[in-house]
Amino acid sequence: MRASLLQLSVDSSETAEDRRLRAAAKVRDRAGDDLVVLPELWTAGAWAYDDWEREAEPLDGPTAAAMSDAARAAGVWLHAGSIVERDAGGTLYNTALLFDRDGSLRGHYRKIHRYGFDTGEAVAMGGGNDVVTVATEFGGLGLAICYDIRFPELFRGLLDVGAELIVLPAAWPAKRLAHLQLLVRARAVEEQVFLLACDATGTHGGMQQAGHSMIVDPWGTVVADAGDGERTVTADVDMAEVTRIRTELPVLRDRVLGIPAPVPH
Repeated sequence: MRASLLQLSVDSSETAEDRRLRAAAKVRDRAGDDLVVLPELWTAGAWAYDDWEREAEPLDGPTAAAMSDAARAAGVWLHAGSIVERDAGGTLYNTALLFDRDGSLRGHYRKIHRYGFDTGEAVAMGGGNDVVTVATEFGGLGLAICYDIRFPELFRGLLDVGAELIVLPAAWPAKRLAHLQLLVRARAVEEQVFLLACDATGTHGGMQQAGHSMIVDPWGTVVADAGDGERTVTADVDMAEVTRIRTELPVLRDRVLGIPAPVPH
């Protein structure tokens, strides 16, 4: 399975529509790949809180339409990063979209863990409730977004509903790049999955984003790293490695569930 991460520059000098057109062209250029991934909130900007109301859209809005067409034109599975979704009741969500080779929306995930510590996403958006894995011809594909990576229980939940690879769009701050690199490798090792983390680059809403999109295998090896700046990183992913490593080091069978809460003394 050939996967490409499109590490877009998300910059306040470019409109959301211009970035949508540019991203769609980049996806079309990836014909021959199996899976293409975009970053978190790349249309509105993950750090441009004041723009979210204006750029919010429904699941079948302009970003979904453009990405559906691009996936179909390239013949790829497309994880279109995430959008600012507005539901029928007006609530905003940070929502990931996954399209198949025909351009059909095969799954969406509303981010469960909202970043901001009583500001930004934490107060402006609703939180999701569902752990989402989508069946593909190359294995169960689990969905998570950025800040989710700090919460291992979600990734264990994805494992329990069949994830063999997990895709993480992100808009991670450059000043905490080391945390992203550590956590992505840790989650891949814990769940014995391939983990594809597609991060944004550029400055938006006053925040420099980290870049360094990564493809990490179930052994925790970094197969590909995009480095700084806008670029595409591509790697051939052998999904048979998931079964091989889970057999060679069968730690998942030794999980102990239902550990009782500690009793205070």
